[in-house]
Amino acid sequence: MESWFYHPKERTESKTAAYSDATRKLTVRTTIPADLTGVAQIIALSFHSQKGLWGWAFPLLRLGIYEDLRHRLASPAPHHTCLVAVETSPDLADNVIATVELGVRFSDSWTQLGKSFPYLSNLAVHPNYRRRGAASELLVHCEKLTREWGFQDLYLHVLENNHQARQLYFKLGYRVYQVESRWNALFLGRSRQILLHKRLTPSSTI
Repeated sequence: MESWFYHPKERTESKTAAYSDATRKLTVRTTIPADLTGVAQIIALSFHSQKGLWGWAFPLLRLGIYEDLRHRLASPAPHHTCLVAVETSPDLADNVIATVELGVRFSDSWTQLGKSFPYLSNLAVHPNYRRRGAASELLVHCEKLTREWGFQDLYLHVLENNHQARQLYFKLGYRVYQVESRWNALFLGRSRQILLHKRLTPSSTI
């Protein structure tokens, strides 16, 4: 396994001044095995705290994420993909800064038992590279793939207190489909989950 000392390559102040945003190129591609260490780090940083006692558990959580991703890439499902956003510039190459997974799940509700639907998960951007459009680019590619798979609906969950993510999803046309019970959230001691939905059309654009 690769070393866990993964850090997206940082530019020095002088290099930042030398290259404008126009010199940086953001591309989206399918995840390859060499990306897994970086992807696991980005997901762990985005969804797990390193404060207090959680700091001791962080390496184990990151390792678990790595192994789950490795297993899914080694045994891919027909309708499943993991994408990464990669930033390149004159001084950097293949710097993975964001990731997302797209798959097809089956509904367990009484009204739609057995119905399949595309579902987004693990959308995460490295903290040092947020607000650069990486999340939007990943979402656009997922919508394109969803249409190619023959679906017109896309779903994802977001935490009620994640205002920045909710703002992004609403801006891109996602709307609230279902809100988790408040009693369930209080019992588990965490923010409620909101299921968002977007209806895609062949002419849908961002």
